[in-house]
This record gives sequence, C-alpha cells and structure tokens, in this order.
Amino acid sequence: MFTGIVEELGQVLAVEDLGEQARLRLRGPKVTEGVRHGDSIAVNGVCLTVVTSEDGEFTADVMAETLHRSVLGSLTEGAPVNLERPLAFGGRLDGHLVQGHVDGTGTIAERRETAGGTDITVTLPGALARYVVEKGSITVDGVSLTVVDAAEDRFTISLIPTTLALTTLGTKQPGDPVNLEVDVLAKYVERLLGHAGTGGGDSGDAGDGAAASRKEAVR
Repeated sequence: MFTGIVEELGQVLAVEDLGEQARLRLRGPKVTEGVRHGDSIAVNGVCLTVVTSEDGEFTADVMAETLHRSVLGSLTEGAPVNLERPLAFGGRLDGHLVQGHVDGTGTIAERRETAGGTDITVTLPGALARYVVEKGSITVDGVSLTVVDAAEDRFTISLIPTTLALTTLGTKQPGDPVNLEVDVLAKYVERLLGHAGTGGGDSGDAGDGAAASRKEAVR
C-alpha cells in the first residue's frame, strides 16, 4: 500500500524487451536504501517487485497485463519516473490509500498556468468516470491529487509548485498519457451496494508488486 506522495524523481536507465514482458532498470538512490529482493516500489503509480538492487539502482519485471493497462510500456531510456516506497505500518498517511494497481490510462487534454501553480485537465475512460468526484482523491502517475472538478469524460487537478518541481507532472504536456488509479474505497462501496458496473471494477493485475507476486505463486 502506498500514499501517492512521491519520494523521489528517478530515471529509467534501460528497458529490456523480453517479448511478452519487459525488464526495467531504474535509478533511485533514496527508494533503494535498505531495499531487498522481493520488496515493492511504485513506479509512476505501478507497484513493481524489485528483482535486483545495487548502488542506487534497481531492476523490476513488468508483465504483459501491466504493459497493457499502464503507460510503462512507453518508457524509454532517460525518462524521469515518480518513485515511492510502500507505506510502513504506523507511518503518516499524507496522501490517500493507493494500491499501485492502475485502473487505466488517461490523456492530458489541457494545461493552464495560474497565479499559484498549474491546472491540468485529464481525459479518462468512461468506465472510471463514476469513481471520480469533485474534491475526491485520484492518483495520476503515482501522485495523490484532489479533483477540482469532474465531468463525464475528464477531470481537472491543480498542481502546486512543489508538485510541479518534484514529480513528472511538471513537464507533462497535452497529448501525454498518464496512469490513473481511482479511490479503491469507492469501488468497494459500489460492490457492497450491489451496483458494480463493467469495465473498471477490477484492476488487481495492473501492478506487479507483492500482491501480484502472490497471485502468480498460487496459479
């Protein structure tokens, strides 16, 4: 479980094509402190499992399902990435509860500079729109953000200078794709009320972290 508070702006060092999957090598001196094989790190909002770690770098495998659901498949050498370690029990929850299981992708439709920062409008799949509400939480490329306003196919977020400086959202432009994870609490409520729809309700395989590893183990 993560919080959507990016700890470090890392960098893609290499992308190895393994056919149906890929292996990423990334640099992140802060998030790799004390990291071990099998630990989880969120990369642009996707929970990945650490394969190797040495000298401030780590590698992680990305499965076909994650390449399909997220924008990790478009990463190239040199690209910046948002990195976050899992929330420790007893730690401060400064953002909101983030699973690292991407629900789908959106596209930046508009970027507007304001006196205090930047407003960004993002389009999203119709199946996810019902989970996005004004003043609710959403994760964009691993960043926990508050929805300013929401429409049927898009939403707007306001970014303060700190977020612009410390995450990849500072350089994103109209047309750029982003990973989206909606508030999981909304999906649980919908399920419990018996009104679950189709298309966006189950995103558990969109992250390759510890939870996904356990699924693979029992198959």
